[in-house]
Amino acid sequence: MRIKKSASLLGLFTLAFLILSGCSKKEEGIGRYGMLDDNTPEFAAVRFMRSIYLEPNIDVAVSLSTPKMARILRKYHTNRNVQRHLLNLKYDSVTITPEGGDRVGRSEFAEKATITLFFSGQYNDDKIEDLRQIDLVRMNGDWKVAKIHPDHFL
Repeated sequence: MRIKKSASLLGLFTLAFLILSGCSKKEEGIGRYGMLDDNTPEFAAVRFMRSIYLEPNIDVAVSLSTPKMARILRKYHTNRNVQRHLLNLKYDSVTITPEGGDRVGRSEFAEKATITLFFSGQYNDDKIEDLRQIDLVRMNGDWKVAKIHPDHFL
């Protein structure tokens, strides 16, 4: 009888653990299939832009910036102002993907990188597609956004 009781308690705890672990909110992956390594310049660039377009404030973007870029971002205060004035690219909903291509091992020892990001989304019921190039530098082992290149086609 004692074995039955402990086995049923173990089963109950296992079931509770599985239910609770399935309820935890997991951050959506970044990249084409949600599998972009978080120690790459592509990850930092996409995460930076997602912070500007998809989050309620620019705190994550500031944390992923060099001191100079962080000062520029703070000057605009809100996500909408950064979109309008710094990027000249506004969206109501957007998907951001890094440039494709095989870059395996390219950024492992690099100290600087330039990443092209593709934007596809909606603004006022119009489909807008655009791209931006972002310069990143490695600071204390982390990739930081140093510069956002303007749209060359304006």
